Amino acid sequence: MRLVIFGGSFNPPHKGHVSAARAVSKELKPDKLIVIPTFLPPHKALESGAPTPEQRLELCRLAFSGLPRLEVSDTEIARGGKSYTADTLRELRERYPDVELWLTVGTDMLRTLDSWYDAAYILRETKIAAVARDRGQMNLLRQKAGELRRTHRASVEIIEAKPFPAASTDIRRNLRNRGGLRLLGERVYAEIVRKRLYGVRVNLQWLRRRGYAMVRPNRVMHVRGCEEEAVRLAVQWGADPDKAAEAAILHDCTKKDPPEEQLRLCEKYGMIPDEVEINAGGRLLHAKTGAGVAAAEFGMDEDVVSAIRWHTTGKPDMTLLEKIIYMADYIEPTRNFPGVEKLRKLAYQDLDRALLLGLEMSRDEIVARGETPHVHTLTAIRWLQESLRA
Repeated sequence: MRLVIFGGSFNPPHKGHVSAARAVSKELKPDKLIVIPTFLPPHKALESGAPTPEQRLELCRLAFSGLPRLEVSDTEIARGGKSYTADTLRELRERYPDVELWLTVGTDMLRTLDSWYDAAYILRETKIAAVARDRGQMNLLRQKAGELRRTHRASVEIIEAKPFPAASTDIRRNLRNRGGLRLLGERVYAEIVRKRLYGVRVNLQWLRRRGYAMVRPNRVMHVRGCEEEAVRLAVQWGADPDKAAEAAILHDCTKKDPPEEQLRLCEKYGMIPDEVEINAGGRLLHAKTGAGVAAAEFGMDEDVVSAIRWHTTGKPDMTLLEKIIYMADYIEPTRNFPGVEKLRKLAYQDLDRALLLGLEMSRDEIVARGETPHVHTLTAIRWLQESLRA
């Protein structure tokens, strides 16, 4: 039985790691390849605010899912303490006494391997599979492999595969600047966004792709228009344009869901719909459930979640971002109804008066349909009327 070990901090696990695992599997054809994220790397300190070991373990499970004969193991995390490779190999040797053990390393790891804790045991008990991150490292790999063979009688195999340049340090930095997506698997990036790991600021192109997929095709133009309008209003009134874009992209993310699904989502996110919301079906409930999805599935901060929550009924004493999303939804370029041009012009002159007019128009439209306006709309109107008279 041939067992290949692939260890590291995987902080985060990226496409380069997955490419290396595929190359090693193709070359060595192991019976099992075990990915083992460290609990505490002995050779480097994790950055402050780094994901927990358990979070990195989950990211690894997402990154490597689907690869044949591959297992992601919590061996080092369960053991705790500094994650010395020699200790892990001893543990695996006890568990699999008769296997042919291989250890996968990159260029940097191979260059320092003979200085690791109990390196003699590692080089005696395992065969080494060395994988280059880029083609410029191949000569370094060959030189170090030759040295280890001469001085330690080590068994070192150079995996001649097309390298996939990727550095976790660069990815972490790029994640904070709305980048990093290209080098991460879709499920890994989605989990990083959901848990807001690495101080990630979500890539807006990715968010649009996800958001558009959640609405009916004929509503995508409205969502685009809402984002454009929200960003313009944010610039006009001094709000954060990025937060305005995020809220606008997701504001209708559950609107296509039928009433029964809306109620299920309310229950899932601990929300209690009132009678008017239930009777109105998705027209009102989607604001609540969309806010729940934005928080739980996209890790949006409270400002953005609240703007989504109140974009249909409004409420008294709305924040600047809440006002902007309410108005952007109302006056975005695809909207065409009597009075919309007046409302658009006013939104860039006096946001509160535009909000009041919009709420009043919404109330009148609901009454004309023979329905009951939501109490939040009525109290928002009264609050603005009193505020503007003061």
